[in-house]
Amino acid sequence: MTIKQIYTGCIAHAAYYLESNGEAAIFDPLREVQPYIDRATADKANIKYVFETHFHADFVSGHLDLAKKTGATIVYGPTAKPGFAAHVATDGEVFNIGKATVKVIHTPGHTMESTTYLVTDENGKEHGIITGDTLFIGDVGRPDLAQHVIADLTEDKLAGYLFDSLRNKIMPLSDDLIVYPNHGAGSACGKNMSKETTDTLGNQKRTNYALDPTPHEGGVQEGRVERTGPSSGLLPQERADEHPGLRKSGCGDGPWQARAACERLRSGGQ
Repeated sequence: MTIKQIYTGCIAHAAYYLESNGEAAIFDPLREVQPYIDRATADKANIKYVFETHFHADFVSGHLDLAKKTGATIVYGPTAKPGFAAHVATDGEVFNIGKATVKVIHTPGHTMESTTYLVTDENGKEHGIITGDTLFIGDVGRPDLAQHVIADLTEDKLAGYLFDSLRNKIMPLSDDLIVYPNHGAGSACGKNMSKETTDTLGNQKRTNYALDPTPHEGGVQEGRVERTGPSSGLLPQERADEHPGLRKSGCGDGPWQARAACERLRSGGQ
């Protein structure tokens, strides 16, 4: 099994490529999808699934183009209501990619459909979790976004969902799992994110304020109250992944010709 992080510094975004025994899956792809296709071709693998951890408001996802070009199935977590062909998974559902597996762990809080994917290798060993915007390195996702779509989803309600997701779904998992988040330092999706883009879950349990074992919601709510990232202009779920108006910042070199993707983002995502 191979799992690779594809990090694009200009939007502090991480996509993931998983390959096993001639099958591949892409997690949270950017709009420019040819690098993923090229990688799979080099590995002589067919892209079977495109997994989305949630609907995105800060970048344009390439899920539709990737599905069209490869025949892959787009997968979202429970409660998602995509306006296009996709498989809405159930909590605990397992997908086979070659000899590896991906298990759906529904972790609402950042958004209601937010999902963490547990990756298990060919030997049956749990390897890591692709956490989307649920858990970052040093921080957690903002629970103040979905209220822009559903008025009843107040920050307090979402913080409660996020607290429950972290405590009941994430913290019981093995300490040696690798945490693969959707964003790193510089993203508006969190305030305290580390410059590191992966870590062990055990270390995050020791160092991430939101995984404090103290049984109260204060940590998550405190993080929510203190966040200062821009929230105006965030997009409804149905439109977020198709909107070209992305945050623009300096672009750095990255794997898989990330600079070319950044330059497209600079010009409005075209």
